[in-house]
Parts: sequence; C-alpha cells; structure tokens
Amino acid sequence: TNSLTMAWRLFKNLSEEQQRYEKQLIFDHPVFVRLCQQLLRDARRMTRGDLVFSLHALVNLGVPQNTLLVQTLVRVCQEKLNHLDNRCISVLATTLAGMEKDKNVSALQAGLQLLVEQRISSIRDIFILQNLMRCLGKDAPVFLKKKLEMAVVREIDGLTFPNALRMFLALAAMNYCSLPILNPCSKKIQENVHDVPFRQLIHILEACHTLQYRNVKLFSALADYVNSTAYLWDKRQIALFLSACEVLAFQPTELLDIFAEKVIEDPDFLTLKNLLIVLRVYSRLNHVPRVQKHLFFETLHSCLNKCLPQISSIELLKAVYSLGILGYLPHHALDELLQKDSKDELILSDDLKEQNTAMLHSVKTCMELDSPSFTKPAFVLTENLSSLVPLNLRKAQKALIELLGDENMFRQNVRLPYRYHIDFEIRMDSDKKKVLPIAATDDHPDSHVQRLAFLFAPVSAFCLGTTHPQGKLAMKKRHLNKLGYHVILIQNKKFQEMKNEDAVEFLKRKIYSEDVFSFPETTVSDNN
Repeated sequence: TNSLTMAWRLFKNLSEEQQRYEKQLIFDHPVFVRLCQQLLRDARRMTRGDLVFSLHALVNLGVPQNTLLVQTLVRVCQEKLNHLDNRCISVLATTLAGMEKDKNVSALQAGLQLLVEQRISSIRDIFILQNLMRCLGKDAPVFLKKKLEMAVVREIDGLTFPNALRMFLALAAMNYCSLPILNPCSKKIQENVHDVPFRQLIHILEACHTLQYRNVKLFSALADYVNSTAYLWDKRQIALFLSACEVLAFQPTELLDIFAEKVIEDPDFLTLKNLLIVLRVYSRLNHVPRVQKHLFFETLHSCLNKCLPQISSIELLKAVYSLGILGYLPHHALDELLQKDSKDELILSDDLKEQNTAMLHSVKTCMELDSPSFTKPAFVLTENLSSLVPLNLRKAQKALIELLGDENMFRQNVRLPYRYHIDFEIRMDSDKKKVLPIAATDDHPDSHVQRLAFLFAPVSAFCLGTTHPQGKLAMKKRHLNKLGYHVILIQNKKFQEMKNEDAVEFLKRKIYSEDVFSFPETTVSDNN
C-alpha cells in the first residue's frame, strides 16, 4: 500500500505528457506486476486503511476498472464497509467519484449511501463531508442532501479557504444549491481571491452555472482579479474565463476591453475554435470595446477570412450571426454564407433546423437594416396580432389605460416587418409633449409623428445584475430604431413588483423622458 500510494503521489505532480510516459513504464515494470498479484492474494487480509488506499492509488494510476484486481478490491470494500472509519469512508468516496458506474461500483455506492445516512451526525470534518457529497452525486435522495447540508452548515464557522473552493465542486456534483453554504464560501473566496489557481476560477464559474447560483459580487471579484493580473495569463486562458462568464450572462466590462486590446496586438492565437469563442462572448454580452472598436472588429473579420477555407457551414453561420448581432457585416464571409445557403448546405438535421433558420433570418435582416444604404422608411406596415394581452403584460396594459385614459391611445401585440414584435406602441406629436390617438395617426401618416415601442423583456434578456441588454435584444432595439421607433426597454420582473400607482408613474417618466428620443450611440455598422 505504501509503495502504491507513493507512486501515485509522485505521479500526480507530473505533467500530462510525463504521466503518459511514466504510466507505461510503471505498468511494464515486473515488480509492479508482482505487487498487483500479491495485492490480489492478500486483499481479504488487509487492514481497512490499506484496502481503501490501495484501491484509491490503483484507480488514480489508471489501472483499468474492469481488471480482476480492481473488481476484487471493490467487492472486498463492500464486504468490510461497516468496519470502515470516517477517514476510510472519505477516501473510498473520493475513489468512487472517479470511477465509472458498473454492477460492483453501483452496489458499493448504494451501501456507502446507507452507511452515510447512519453516521452523518458523527461526521464533523468538512473535508470528509465534501468527499461524500461528490461521491453520492446528483442521484442521492433529497433528504440525504439536506442532511449533508445541515452537517456542513453545523461546521461552517471552521470553513477554510481550500474547503470553500472544494465546496463549490461538491455541491455542483450533487446538483444541490445551498445558499447557507454557498454564501459563506463565496465570501471566503472573495477574501482570498488572489490565491485562487486559474483552473479553479473556471471550476467555480462552471459550478455556479450548474447550481444556477448568481452572485454578482463573487463574479466581479473573480473578474477584477483576472483583470488586474491579465499580463500573467495566456490569452487562451482569458478567453476560457470570458466564455465561462458568458454562460452566466455576466459582463466583465473592463476585462472585455483589455482582452480586445490583446486581440488587436496579437491576433495569431485566434485559431478557429478561439475565434468562435470570442465572437460568441462579445455578441451575447453585447459588448463593443470603448476604444479601437473598429480595429477590433476588423481584426476579427480578418481572422475569419483566414479561416474560411476550413470552416464548416454551421460554424460560418454562427460567426457571421455573432458579428451581425454587433452590427458588423463581414462582406466576404457573407458572400460565402449566401452561396452555401443557395445550395441548401445550412439546413441540417431536424433538431438544428429551427435554430439555423432563425440565425440565417437574423443575418439577412442585418444585411438589409444595418447596410449604410438603408434609410428610415416613411411608413412601416404593421399588424395587430391579437387583442388578447398575455398575463405577464396585463399590469402594463392597465397602467397605460390609467395613464393615457383610453385603449385607443396605444396599440398592443404589434407585428412589424422582419418578424419583429413589440408589446405596446404609442405615438406622440413632434414636440414629444402629447400622446396621439392611434386611429388619427393611422389615417394621416406623418413623418413628424414620434413612435414609441415598449418591450417588456425577461431578466434573462439582460446581462446579469444590469439593465444592459444581451445581444439578441440589443439587435432588436437597434433594428427598431432603424425602422423609426424610439424603444423603451423594461425588465418585466421589476415592473411586476411595483405597486400599481408606482407602475403608472414609472411609465409616465419613460414616455415623457427626453432620453427616450435620443437615438443610441454609433455602432460598428456605421463604418461598414
């Protein structure tokens, strides 16, 4: 056992390439074969500690799970399960968490679960509890997850920084979001953020996504740390971090700006894979760099052109779609895309057909509305979809009636060209002082009439913790501006939480605010 454990301790500190080489040397060594044979003979006579540590070392050294040796040790662990102390249970749990499910492993895991239920009140070590959480995983019954949670909370005052890091992974393995555990862990990580290894930064963000845990303070602390040490990290590492942020819809503004500068300075690291990551991140988070924005997008455009010979049809569609969301039209790539579309190369299996069709429609809409030659139409053909207002918009409808005095003063559920839809539309005079009846402006279209479009969007359409719209919503707002609408974006969840009188006052401020009638700042498309 000591020999195997020492071999594992030396082995785990090697690089991946060294591990592959050393693993082969170990397996081919005649003494290793004799050691395994002796272990097989003596398995049932071993002490409980030697038994579980031997299994742990063999599994981590990469001895195949289906070998007689590993299967025998698993069965003997099952036989001696009731005699294992808490430390041995912890080591066994760690080992099982890294093994694939088979008949013997599943039986041992089930036995371990029963044992944990009996002993959980006597386990005071957070490290052991974490290992048990990882081993039992998401399939553990809810009552056992709650018991584990209570056991951890009981010891939370003694939480160390390394335990705080591991706790995120343990909860993610169980797929159990426990705020009484996560909040203290987050605080501990924020206090020690400069000691977090880079790989752990990614693991924390991935765990938060799994647990649907949204902690803006934690995400900001991690982003600020990466931002302040950006000179230490490889650009591929920063791209991975930004990708993990994008999945959480978190926009680390300063880091995105710094990374854009790094891309401009040295675009050679942008392989096709990295390019697609960067495009996806910036488009979903709707981030246009504050400085050198045109140069940034021209750099991405140039890299995309270099990748065209080896890019697949769907990757090309995603790349052009991402740039289109940001208002940039990559002409050469667009030509390639339209050629593939004419040959029906973009519509694949049924599960991707709807998604690809929607992306292609958005690209074609961008080509038309974001083109420098596009001019605001004097008249926009619209259609009322239905007089019925969805339940989540009833409050807004009542507030508008109370504010404007009549249903004839606004339209609801309006469909526009390009498959766009707005929740409510009102029209105002050229001085933006008076709301006009819909019927009167329909009969006498006037270029001086100001059109306001209300979009009540879910919180998920905005970047986390902000009113900054994500890419698709920002593109819709930009295109409605091009069609002559002044767009009022409202987070519906916050609106629903308002008292009725506050909701009316809120809409009044929005309608008569001067800010509504100032079109957004210039976008990348202005220099297309």
